[in-house]
Amino acid sequence: MKTYFCRLIPPRPTFAQDLTGDEAKLMQAHAAYWKGWMDKGWVVAFGLVADPAGPYGIGIVEVENAADVLGLTRDDPAIRADRGFRYEVHPMPRGAIHPQGENRHNPAP
Repeated sequence: MKTYFCRLIPPRPTFAQDLTGDEAKLMQAHAAYWKGWMDKGWVVAFGLVADPAGPYGIGIVEVENAADVLGLTRDDPAIRADRGFRYEVHPMPRGAIHPQGENRHNPAP
């Protein structure tokens, strides 16, 4: 299993403060998408980071290979909507820490 840090960069630095109604619906679909992967054990954590320089989203995922994480980010509703979002994806060579004995991975949907 390989661990990756995914950073979702919004289309503008003020996105979290001034999103439109359509963008709010898109973010609900985005959150539901990542929650579904969390329920399957592929996502360790995800959420909004309140960086004073500009908020962004993060996800920590555990997958078999780089193609899997690129598929997850590519299929995110925020990316598929083509509204100016983009991901930065970085490997976490030492992985993520979990409670001892926790079996996280369930089959893909």
